[in-house]
Amino acid sequence: MSDKLTRREFLRRTAIVGASAAALPILNACAPATQAPAPASSSAASSSVSVPAVVKTPGDAFSWQRFKGEKIEALLIKNTQGDIMVKNIKEFEDLTGITVGIDQPAEQQQRQKLSVEFSSGQTSFDVVYYSFHVQKRLFGKNKWVTDVRDYLKDPTMTAPEFDWDDFSAAGKAWATEADGRIDALPNKIDYGVLYCNKDIFAAKNVPLPKTFDDVVNAAKTLHDPSKNIYGFVGRGLKNANAYLWCLMILGWNIDVIDSKLNLNTMSPEVIEASKYYQNLQKNYAPPGVVGFNWNESQSAFALGQVAMWWDGVGFAAPLEDAKSSKVVGKVAYVVAPAGPKGNWAGMTGDGMGISSFSKKKGPAWYFSMWAASKGLLAKSFAAGSGAQARNSVYTNPDALKSLTVPQAWVDCVVNSGKIGRPALPIVVPVTEFRDIFGVALTNMIGGADPATELKKATDEFKPILDKSEA
Repeated sequence: MSDKLTRREFLRRTAIVGASAAALPILNACAPATQAPAPASSSAASSSVSVPAVVKTPGDAFSWQRFKGEKIEALLIKNTQGDIMVKNIKEFEDLTGITVGIDQPAEQQQRQKLSVEFSSGQTSFDVVYYSFHVQKRLFGKNKWVTDVRDYLKDPTMTAPEFDWDDFSAAGKAWATEADGRIDALPNKIDYGVLYCNKDIFAAKNVPLPKTFDDVVNAAKTLHDPSKNIYGFVGRGLKNANAYLWCLMILGWNIDVIDSKLNLNTMSPEVIEASKYYQNLQKNYAPPGVVGFNWNESQSAFALGQVAMWWDGVGFAAPLEDAKSSKVVGKVAYVVAPAGPKGNWAGMTGDGMGISSFSKKKGPAWYFSMWAASKGLLAKSFAAGSGAQARNSVYTNPDALKSLTVPQAWVDCVVNSGKIGRPALPIVVPVTEFRDIFGVALTNMIGGADPATELKKATDEFKPILDKSEA
């Protein structure tokens, strides 16, 4: 059977995505995303986030040219989603007459820039692409990004084709604060998945992993440094490594910080998950993995040097690009394996917000609308840039005709959506959480005892968490 996706097959396989998204958690970041048994710490929340209906009166008129001649600054991230915005920016500038200056640093540098500039009370950017799973609670508490509900209600400011109700329940949830503020327009939902090199697996007749034990056994069997082949790779860099660790913790059916803000980092489940992380990264990863973020992991996998890479689902485009990848057509996209006590795909989300300090909020809003529009998100989906926040992308005819990723990737997105569950804790000091436990994880890769490292990290982080949530 062809590795590309026909229109009929695509529609059949993706028809459930919109429905499954409706089951995703809304404001409770610790709630599971499916009808599978929920952990004791989880609770359900409302599945509907809406804004008051637009009431049109004679003379109401929206114009994409309203801010013609203005110039705004956009702060994006150097990732596949950001690349698609940059590639298509002329479309926005021609549509609106607005000129856009773009800064697109790497993820870690972008987050540092955001923290410094927002804290100073003045930003060099008007509109920003940011990670809800890292910055939602912090941005919401400080009101660093603009509540867009008034724009959504205003027919002279929101394009009639924009369609707020087209966004998935999960997308609306990430963008909405507990008090009802809508701080951003949702852009992408991502799930943790396992990328496997089919050739490396086939060479030793190893089946693709279905469980955590399968992953370890495959890593052990396929690991052969003498031939520059490594069994596993994942984020080992301090801070970034906490994401992969949290993906693994879900296999024990526990949230690292639960809905009541209990810190579970010294629980038996988290200690076992930490040993699992340590084993894979210490014994089967490439040398220097303590310095690997997603981009270094991607590079090693794309060079054909790694059997398995565990990360977000949005990396299909570079892996299937013959100009930069040696594994084109060789990647198996595998839904997150089942852990000892649960099977969940850790879920993250991104969106576009307007700086509260911007003096050009109107033009920035127009950019936000375009960046989260049906057309652009359909292009992002067709290019394999993760699971988009709009339901309509899955039946968009242009996306179907121009789909550049394999059928297996689409299957993986759809099936991951059935078991999506927030990966990182949604707390104000999430950066401190990632930094502190990131040091512990780095030490574990070096051979340190997981329980000892977790105790030190927990003792250091708990006062920070308590103070931030007081």
